[in-house]
Amino acid sequence: MGKPLNLPFDPIERAAQRWEETWGSASAMRVATSIMRAQQILLGRYDELLKPHSLTFARYEVLVLLRFSRFGALPLGRIGERLMVHPTSVTNSIDRLEKAGFVERRPNPRDGRGTLAAITESGLAVVEAATSDLMAADFGLDALDEPARADVVAGLRTLRVDAGDFSSP
Repeated sequence: MGKPLNLPFDPIERAAQRWEETWGSASAMRVATSIMRAQQILLGRYDELLKPHSLTFARYEVLVLLRFSRFGALPLGRIGERLMVHPTSVTNSIDRLEKAGFVERRPNPRDGRGTLAAITESGLAVVEAATSDLMAADFGLDALDEPARADVVAGLRTLRVDAGDFSSP
């Protein structure tokens, strides 16, 4: 799953040392850079796992959202809100999923101008198979035990609340 860099040093730590020599505290830079690198690693792993299913992680997320919806269909705007992505990204994902036969567009019966994206039987089958593969690979997070995973989620949840993603109880 992706070619390991196998560097003889931690480039983030090396950059942090230089950062501190130049600008002062590097704690925020270390976290930000580590998160961005972890995202690259995980997306690379997910791309490898999802490629046999003709999916990217973004398209997989759309299918999961539709699978979880009450009627297997949602307005495109709602998909963007729930996945917290730009409408253009939703349209692109739906276009690709429709071309693959995993979703179909339908008129929204509640809004004559709106469009629903609906998961197809083929989409249901592929999301189940892809999920099975991701779960078998532990979503690429097998290096983290349960307490470490909980710590990561808690820290990032605080960041997300502060950014206004949702209200914390």
